[in-house]
Amino acid sequence: MTTPAGWRRDGNLPNELTSFVGRTRLLSTLRQRLGEHRLVTVTGIGGVGKSRTALRIAHQMRSDFKDGVWFADLARLQDSGMVRHTITSALGIADQSARSADETLVEWLGDREILLIIDTCEHLVDACGALFEDLLGNAAGLTILATSRQSLNARGEHTVTIPPLAVPGDSPGEDVFTNEAVQLFVARASAVVPNFMLDEHNIGPVAELCRRLDGIPLAIELAAVRMRALSVEQILGLLADRFSLLAGASRTALPRHQTLRAAIGWSHELCEPAERLLWARLSVFAGDFELDAARYVCSGDSLPSEDIMELISSLVEKSILLSDGTPSGHRYRLIDTLRQYGEEWLDKLGETAVIRERHRDYYLQLAKRSEDAWSGARQVYWYVRMRHEHDNIRVALDHCLSNPGEVQSGLKLLSSLWFMWVACGLAREGRLYLEKTLELARQPSPDRCKALWVLSYINSAQGNITGAIEAAEQCSSDAVRVGDSGAVILATKMLGTAAFLQNDLQKASALLGVAIEFHKSGRELNPGLLPSIVELSMVLLIQNEPAEAEVLLRDCIAVCTQRGELWLRSYAIYALASVYQAMGRSPEAMSNAREALRLKRYFHDVLGIGLAIEVVAKQALEDGQAALAARLMGGGQANWRTFGMPQLGSPFFNSEHDRCIKECKRILGEEAHEKAFAQGRRLNLEELIVLALGDHEDGQVLQG
Repeated sequence: MTTPAGWRRDGNLPNELTSFVGRTRLLSTLRQRLGEHRLVTVTGIGGVGKSRTALRIAHQMRSDFKDGVWFADLARLQDSGMVRHTITSALGIADQSARSADETLVEWLGDREILLIIDTCEHLVDACGALFEDLLGNAAGLTILATSRQSLNARGEHTVTIPPLAVPGDSPGEDVFTNEAVQLFVARASAVVPNFMLDEHNIGPVAELCRRLDGIPLAIELAAVRMRALSVEQILGLLADRFSLLAGASRTALPRHQTLRAAIGWSHELCEPAERLLWARLSVFAGDFELDAARYVCSGDSLPSEDIMELISSLVEKSILLSDGTPSGHRYRLIDTLRQYGEEWLDKLGETAVIRERHRDYYLQLAKRSEDAWSGARQVYWYVRMRHEHDNIRVALDHCLSNPGEVQSGLKLLSSLWFMWVACGLAREGRLYLEKTLELARQPSPDRCKALWVLSYINSAQGNITGAIEAAEQCSSDAVRVGDSGAVILATKMLGTAAFLQNDLQKASALLGVAIEFHKSGRELNPGLLPSIVELSMVLLIQNEPAEAEVLLRDCIAVCTQRGELWLRSYAIYALASVYQAMGRSPEAMSNAREALRLKRYFHDVLGIGLAIEVVAKQALEDGQAALAARLMGGGQANWRTFGMPQLGSPFFNSEHDRCIKECKRILGEEAHEKAFAQGRRLNLEELIVLALGDHEDGQVLQG
């Protein structure tokens, strides 16, 4: 089974896919500046190695920040209003809260000691500068290292300009064999020609090549990979011809940005026509992508699908594409500078619109596949897979929102991914996109009805009951007008959820009962049948009918087990733990609550984790472990406040929470309770789960 996803104290740094050559003095300077300043911006021209250098120093300094080093890439982000949200998502925050993104992020950072790497800020300078000032002013333990082609003009910012690598002749008396630019060429050339050796016969042409390329790392790397087919002298000759064309009759040296473009253009020209076409079409992807996506989006019109794999392999060999293995399969990525070059060619070819539409179609189909499979045995796979596709989904959604004729496709894409917004910790993002798209699509339709009940579901998960009711009622009204009986029932279910959270038990029982009857065939397990059963069982529990609730939950768990469904099964097991607690069956209550937590670790479902933590805490209290209960309650409250409205705003959950807190204070005394509660508040989500599961050695998760 796939490794569980969750908040990791050490951060989320990407792997370094290539060796890092040279830059010893620069890395030392950066480490010093990061010790002296809380906002350091690495600047420099494209291809000079800003991102690579930032990643190297980040890996070197991981142990310097007790709460980790974290990485967020803004390269494909176009909407400045999404900068804060993108960083929140990169930090692994399950953004369930209906509060402002400002409040959530600042509270989460709190007094954590974190280094945040924000890559590629130049197209969002104003938004990044303002955000970084705000975060640094409110989070004393935060340090930010940004990369940008220009300064962010932010208060307290210190810039470090990354120069090109020193080339032979820059330092009088330097041994040319140890020159950084030469060493980089040798490292990359050796990777493609293992027997390549630098010696007195080729050192002259290699040194001249590095000088011609102005020591720009990307240009040197693109030249080095050509050693598979060309000699150093041949590469040098071809580059010299291209440079002379760019420089014209003038003997004036080319500016460095032209040097890079010349190197990229030369590499582009040496690609086969099919490789150049694929390079252009691949530029539509955000972040990384899989082979199937490339085949679907990029094939056709002189590029057969069966040739895509070989062409991708060739682009990887030429260092145009990066390749990396992930839990959900092998993925590829264009370096940002090369992606921008590909975009220019895509536009020149007149294919931008059609390739973006294919990109949209692929991710719409993928969203539908993931929705259809969500309630089955590959649920964890689809959770991991769709989190990997997050950047590309954003690009597809932005395309739909920026083209009036694509709004219905946007509704389909958003609503098919209901589980991603509700179950995978992206509630706020889903709500923002849904509200924006629904505003553009005012005419009632089945797609709009589905989007409305998804919005209602998200609002309930965020504790925004008023918003949940409004969306569900609008869905029901529209569904009647367009004759969509399924949407009427799902709106009924969402109104039942809202009634349950409001403690209107009679209304909740009636509405949830209707949803269960309609979905008894099992055609729509989620979000129709299974959530309705769990919520109705909780209604029965509150009405002091635990035996009836137990029967319902056992049936629900049996269906989940048969289908291989884990997400709702974890809720049913949590609810069964609550039932056992009410029946005085303490060992079974603790066992089930912990089993629910183990399952929830496979998803970033902070809402469900918060509910299960409360049950474990109450059981610890009943078992005479008041200090443990207080720690758990402190940790649960801190994480829940960051990720959503505590206890969903429910009177029932709030009263149970308050009762546990009051009893802990009575047993421990105010001072001891506050100490234990404060210890719990310092725990991150994963540490809190470890404490609740009893998997820690005494005191281990409270250190630091």
